[in-house]
Amino acid sequence: MMYNLIPHHYQSQEINRLTLAFFTISGLHLLRALDRVDKDRVADWVLSFQAHPRSRAELKNGQFYGFHGSRTSQFPPDENGVSARNAGHLASTYCALAILKTVGFNLLTIDKESILISLRNLQQPDGSFMPVDVGAETDLRFVYCAAAICFMLEDWSGMDREKAKEYILKCQSYDGGFGLMPGLESHGELNNISSSYWFMFCQLCVSRAGGGTYCAVASLRLMGYIEDDLLSKTVTSSIINVPLLLDWCMQRQAIDGGFQGRANKPSDTCYAFWIGAVLRILGGYKFIDKIALHRFLLTCQSEFGGFSKYPGDLPDIYHAYYGYTAFSLLEEPGLNPLCAELGMTDLTAI
Repeated sequence: MMYNLIPHHYQSQEINRLTLAFFTISGLHLLRALDRVDKDRVADWVLSFQAHPRSRAELKNGQFYGFHGSRTSQFPPDENGVSARNAGHLASTYCALAILKTVGFNLLTIDKESILISLRNLQQPDGSFMPVDVGAETDLRFVYCAAAICFMLEDWSGMDREKAKEYILKCQSYDGGFGLMPGLESHGELNNISSSYWFMFCQLCVSRAGGGTYCAVASLRLMGYIEDDLLSKTVTSSIINVPLLLDWCMQRQAIDGGFQGRANKPSDTCYAFWIGAVLRILGGYKFIDKIALHRFLLTCQSEFGGFSKYPGDLPDIYHAYYGYTAFSLLEEPGLNPLCAELGMTDLTAI
């Protein structure tokens, strides 16, 4: 349904159309139903959202030449063919590249030079990133997007990894989790920071992306600073406090079997991914109560299809997607395996 037509309840999120498309296309892939998608048509549609500089000199004008979130943010050129502003957005660019990878498009054929050169315009002196070149906050959400973009493009020239790493390490809190910025409360959700453009990906609890802790751990993994399955390694030294982080994550599984984003918060479908994916990367997923989590997730499945935030609520595409990813982490039969650090189907395992 979401692939063919956005319901009217989502119309206010038209500016995030690429994010909605990511949840839809990647969700179908997780469900092994990508054959229902016209892959070439989807790829052409996504490519139409990329912002392009008029010359190489414009790559240094501060703007980011990634992807727009929708036609609403893609300003048409004037009568002389000149666009007054044509900057892209980090979250939309992550979603665009993820969709293209999912439908089998060769990312090496796109204008990645413009993306990577202008991506460096968004990195701040402290190592963090802004999502756009003007008027936006900086935090771990956008460090993650930048890392995922460089990883998918197989080119790290778009960011200073060492600076980004130092910023991430400053975000680990006394309890082991990570805040979105240095000094903030540890959490696995993102819905306490609002941003109209980022609503369906980062205001949520990627989404889009993930919470502060997920963004930190997944970014470090993508950048090559931590190994996969750290807990099974004989070397105990790590740039992050792994035992404290593991303890914090394990405390997030509530008595009902679900996961909460922060202490004293209710269980929510999407946290089964945000926290579960961190545990999978660390090698600690084996310690959770999988039977209880499975039971909780089923209480959030709707009779109309998809998953809701809480048991009994109406389903939405965001929680539906992260319901699928949570079941993929649980190795539910009939689902494709998940790449935890990218939040999408593990294309190398198919």
